[in-house]
Amino acid sequence: MTVNPENYSAQYRQFENERTRPVRDLLAAVTLRNVEHAMDLGCGPGNSTEVMSVQYPDAVISGIDASPDMIEAARKRLPDLRFDVCDIAGWAPEQAYDLVLANASLQWLADHEILFPSLISKVRSGGCLAVQLPDNLDEPAHHLLRELATNGPWVSKLSGVKRTPRLSANRYYEILASHCAKIDMWRTTYFHVLKGGSDAVVEWFKGSALRPFLSALNRTEQEDFLAQYRKEIAIHYPAFEDGTVLLPFPRLFIVAQGG
Repeated sequence: MTVNPENYSAQYRQFENERTRPVRDLLAAVTLRNVEHAMDLGCGPGNSTEVMSVQYPDAVISGIDASPDMIEAARKRLPDLRFDVCDIAGWAPEQAYDLVLANASLQWLADHEILFPSLISKVRSGGCLAVQLPDNLDEPAHHLLRELATNGPWVSKLSGVKRTPRLSANRYYEILASHCAKIDMWRTTYFHVLKGGSDAVVEWFKGSALRPFLSALNRTEQEDFLAQYRKEIAIHYPAFEDGTVLLPFPRLFIVAQGG
C-alpha cells in the first residue's frame, strides 16, 4: 500500500490512541488553573487540541498545522475551534498566550536553539510552553530508514531528505533556562502494543518518519522502498505468537513556565 501525501491525517489516525497518550501525560504536568488563550502548534487532526479543550473548557483554543489535510480533519473534529494552515516557523501571534502546546511537532523544524526561545517569548509571564518530542532517532526503525535511503535506485531523490537534528535534554534546558521561571523535564519510553505484527510498525511510521521519504518517490518507488523497509523491520521488531509486536518509543517532555 502506497501513501497519498494529501491524506496523512487518515494514516496518522490509525494509531490515534497510542499517539494521544503522550499529550495526556504532558498536559497532566501543566499546573495552570486559569487559561484564557491557548495554542496548539502542529495540531494534526485535532486529537491533541481536543485533550487541551477538555482540560481547559473555558479557554479560547486555536490550532495551526502546515498540512491542509490535517487542518481539514481538525475542523471536522472540533468545529467550534479555530484552525489555520500555518507553518510553526512562520507563526507570529499578536498576543501572548497562557499555554502553548507543541506535541510531537517541533521535531520537523530546524534551529531549535533559536526556535525554543522564540516560542517561550510568546508565552505570558506565568504561562507555559508544553513540548513533547519523539526521542527515537537511535531506535532501529530510524537507523533502518536512513540506511535504506542511502542504498538503492532512489538515492538521488532522497539525498535531500535530511534528519532534523534534535538536541540533548541538557541543551534544551540550557537554551530555555534564562527565559523561564521554572522548567520540568522528563523522558518516557512507551511500549506500544500493535496488532498486525511488523507490518503495523511500518504503518505507524508511514504516518510520521516515512512521510518525507515517501513524498519524494513515485508510486512504484514507494512500493519497492516499503517492501525493503518492511523486510528489515520484521527482523528487528519480531511479532509474538499472537501476532502482536512491541514498538518501543522514547519521548522527551518539557514544561517551561514563562518568567
